[in-house]
Amino acid sequence: MVPDSRISQAAQLLQQAKHTVAFTGAGISTPSGIPDFRSKGSGLWERYNPMEVASLSAFRYDPDKFYKWIQPLALTMIEAEPNPAHFALARLEKAGLLAGIVTQNIDDLHRRAGSEIIFEVHGHLREATCVSCYSCHSTNGFIEEFINTGETPHCPECGGVLKPNTVLFEEQLPYDIFMGAANLLSQSDLIIIAGSSLEVVPVASLPVGPLNAGARLIIVNNYPTYLDERADVIFREDVAVVLPRLVSEVLGE
Repeated sequence: MVPDSRISQAAQLLQQAKHTVAFTGAGISTPSGIPDFRSKGSGLWERYNPMEVASLSAFRYDPDKFYKWIQPLALTMIEAEPNPAHFALARLEKAGLLAGIVTQNIDDLHRRAGSEIIFEVHGHLREATCVSCYSCHSTNGFIEEFINTGETPHCPECGGVLKPNTVLFEEQLPYDIFMGAANLLSQSDLIIIAGSSLEVVPVASLPVGPLNAGARLIIVNNYPTYLDERADVIFREDVAVVLPRLVSEVLGE
């Protein structure tokens, strides 16, 4: 049960803010059936060593192993549907009360829920780039075949291995997207962190500057984060329950 007092307090912050930004992580998509990375008992990194399956060097050494690992996860993402938390943020943006979303997720659920201003700082699965000729290709033509067969996709132009446009460990973040996210957050006077452990840097450090400049902070996350002590309101309850209630309160529904 989410206390009405905290919902009201967070709603007041939203109503007073002029530039609110949402910062989301894997936890916002777990209600859609997509596992996160660090939850005890279910996180992906409890079952796999990320440097062995999801690092740039591991991909270059054995792309087949990478694709074998990501196949079931890709299927889960494609079959997943946006949950009430995604739709709540889309409603908030449509109402003119959310300037945009900075997300660590690669699942595309924010876009599918109707959000428009999204900075995917860890990339996405909509495109892939050839490691040999560097040509970029939409994954629409081969991702379904890959999921069905598990075979490593190859470039239609040169035959090289295609790498999804997601950011692996050891890999640099997309500069334009990262700077766009930093700029969006730098203008914020309220940040809503939803479903992020704030453990993956440098993205996890992005809220610090705005907070130092006076921005307020709402956190919706199952586990503590390093920014909890700076939060105005903290929710440990289900993000798919909290965000819809919060948005309904703000919109007077």
